[in-house]
Amino acid sequence: MFSGRALRFFAPMEGITSPPVRELFAARGGVDVVCTEFVRVTSDPLSPKVLARHMGQAPPAKLSVQVMGNDLTQMGDAARLVTKAGADIVDLNLGCPAPKAVRKGVGSAMLKSPTLCEKVISVMREATHLPLSAKMRAGYDDSSQVLEIASALAEAGIDFLTIHPRRRVDFYGGVADWRIIRLLVSRLPIPVIGNGDIWYADDALRIRRETGCAGVMLGRGALRNPFIFRQIEALERGEPCPEVDGAMLYAHLVDLAELFRERLPESAKTGLLKEQVRYVGRAVRDGGSFMKAAFLTQSSGALLEVARERLVDLPAEALDLGISGPRLERSGSAIAVEGARPSREACADESFSAV
Repeated sequence: MFSGRALRFFAPMEGITSPPVRELFAARGGVDVVCTEFVRVTSDPLSPKVLARHMGQAPPAKLSVQVMGNDLTQMGDAARLVTKAGADIVDLNLGCPAPKAVRKGVGSAMLKSPTLCEKVISVMREATHLPLSAKMRAGYDDSSQVLEIASALAEAGIDFLTIHPRRRVDFYGGVADWRIIRLLVSRLPIPVIGNGDIWYADDALRIRRETGCAGVMLGRGALRNPFIFRQIEALERGEPCPEVDGAMLYAHLVDLAELFRERLPESAKTGLLKEQVRYVGRAVRDGGSFMKAAFLTQSSGALLEVARERLVDLPAEALDLGISGPRLERSGSAIAVEGARPSREACADESFSAV
């Protein structure tokens, strides 16, 4: 799977990366793997009907199905069901910071027990022949066990690991500390995928240079710039990089609305479009005016009309969607940056000072 160039992943995002969204990003090109929202696995058997709602292939991209749970029997069964359903990759969620997930002892809460993480991966490994991965944060309250946990997952049988170098307590605050990615790349026997604060196309190339990671995973950065995967692909090939203007952003929202219209009621469609605007609007250099106007609308038609009025005539220079900015966002780094919180293990191993 990692025998050629570095792979590009569209991250799993709860309530956002639904089949229509994945389909659109895959069709646009530049992305190798699209990931489902997490499929919650409880003490009850996973329903094929529930799984079917999350599935939906998006050729030519491969499909990674993410499951979240801590019941050993049910997680093994879930891996079998996901395999049978036609997934290309099975992934374990060890990163969700949401309070509801934490109260249930799943997602990032599992990082408090490296033994549990290892046991869950072991039963999943026995249940599937597909590539098996885990997506994890650097820790729960601190990141001192990041290498121990990652090593246990590798020993238990994952084929690759995706690391978001923030702790659960950070949620999305501060800046992603790519030094943790570099540490894991240097110490693990499996490929590591870098994730976290990849906001601009050149960030995707820089994170690989600074950490040696085998691929990149983008979530918020891709929602903010729906054309970033194409920009990254162009940079890697040494080709002209597409400039994104307001008309392209408007067309993106129209495309999403059409896909939602085919599958969802109007109320759900409007809410999902507003969620997309929450990210796209961050790149519009108007002090938040477009986002505020869009959030006040009561229908998808009204929202698209606001988008048409506010976006269509904007040149690329009015947006923060160039390959390197002008940088309204703070990108991650493997160099000491203010706001990053490296692990003690990383500091000792890589000889840099905590910030």
